[in-house]
Amino acid sequence: MPSPSSSLSTLRPELAGSMLEYDHDMNARGFIGHRVAPVIESAQQAGTFGKIPIEELLKESDTKRAPGSGYSRGEFEFEPASFACEEHGHEEPVDDRQAKMYASYFNAEVIAATRARAAVQRNAEKRWAAAIFNATTFASYTTAITHEWDDATNAVPLTDVETAANAIWAASGLWPNALIVNRKVFRNLRNCAQIIDRVKYSGFMDTRAGLITEAAIAQCFDLDHIIVAGGAKNSALEGQTASVASVWSDEYAMLCRVAETDDIQEPCIARTIHWGEDGSDAGGMMESYRDETVRSDIIRDRHDVDELIMHAASGHLFSNVTT
Repeated sequence: MPSPSSSLSTLRPELAGSMLEYDHDMNARGFIGHRVAPVIESAQQAGTFGKIPIEELLKESDTKRAPGSGYSRGEFEFEPASFACEEHGHEEPVDDRQAKMYASYFNAEVIAATRARAAVQRNAEKRWAAAIFNATTFASYTTAITHEWDDATNAVPLTDVETAANAIWAASGLWPNALIVNRKVFRNLRNCAQIIDRVKYSGFMDTRAGLITEAAIAQCFDLDHIIVAGGAKNSALEGQTASVASVWSDEYAMLCRVAETDDIQEPCIARTIHWGEDGSDAGGMMESYRDETVRSDIIRDRHDVDELIMHAASGHLFSNVTT
């Protein structure tokens, strides 16, 4: 059956709002894509923009001015970068009969909306995980860990990160401000002897794992952020027994510079470009329409985005992080 036109669908912002009152999608709290790649709103679905190369940002100028002469002026040579937002969406039907049968137990529309949004968010997360934990994109900026971070006695994550931080600075003139890991790797870091020793001498008297927070480990690494991914996926084919895996692999970790402003020229590792002129919302726009052929209301979530790696030199990928 053809999809309904936009004129037949109804925006449902109240469904998006109502989901904030529920906490039945634990994965949602582990989706980190927009923290790694903050959103930039675009008035165009596709286009090009000028990206300042790292070497241009570091270019020196002679600022000395002689009487009667002008001041030095910056003349950046931009390199072209392009984007093309693509629409992603998912629908969940709410059958009339089932909605009435279970009305006393749950709000069928809210459950459908949650499932639709989870599908859209999970796929966006998978795209970002594939882009950031990518040994091809970051081939020139990758280090294989000698002592994996789950080797609590011999691992030296502080040394590994410090070495990579200096490599990022040498390549880009930027200092990293974030380490991206999944939840399993974060739990392994809390048990590393090198981390525990640093925490002890940072004023923590109690170094039990549960008390070593993300903020504490960020402080150990001299970083602003530890971004911990918690999203899960079922990697089995449809109809097969579930095979649960982390969206972000425990074989990798990324030390990088993440954006802290909405200035697209800010040097950083990645950005999410969002086009909202077709009614999209960066986090997902909830809509519904009627499908009488199955006597159901169809709940849909969709967004129009592109994911861009901005400056590969502002990141350093660790491989072989877990045994």
